[in-house]
Amino acid sequence: MEHPLAGYMHPMTEAPAHPEDGAHAAVPSAQPLGAMERIAIYDQVTDMLHTCYDPEIPVDIYELGLIYEVKVEETGEVNIKMTLTAPNCPAAQSLPAEVKYKTESVPGVTVANIEIVWEPPWDMSKMSEAARLQLGMI
Repeated sequence: MEHPLAGYMHPMTEAPAHPEDGAHAAVPSAQPLGAMERIAIYDQVTDMLHTCYDPEIPVDIYELGLIYEVKVEETGEVNIKMTLTAPNCPAAQSLPAEVKYKTESVPGVTVANIEIVWEPPWDMSKMSEAARLQLGMI
């Protein structure tokens, strides 16, 4: 009579599959992102930022110059320094949350950290030429 557990292997003792057989490993390796991958993530994040708008101004926040820094770490963590048009901006709660949500939707991003900074203060000179044109300032 065959033992009831014959052929059973506990999942924790099972050897991980090899990538060369086309199967996925049991435990994914957390390899650091290379420079090209980080550049691709940066480009996708900045594209995503072009879809965020200050509710009072019909120009995206990237073109407005509200984004001061986007940094993609080897871990997939994205750190964004941004400002608002004014400290009492009505979008002070919703805009950073939208930036975080949209950034974290980019494939490869593990977490987005959004920091609101007030230095240097935002002014109209930070807007791109495209934003000025769109607002009829040129």
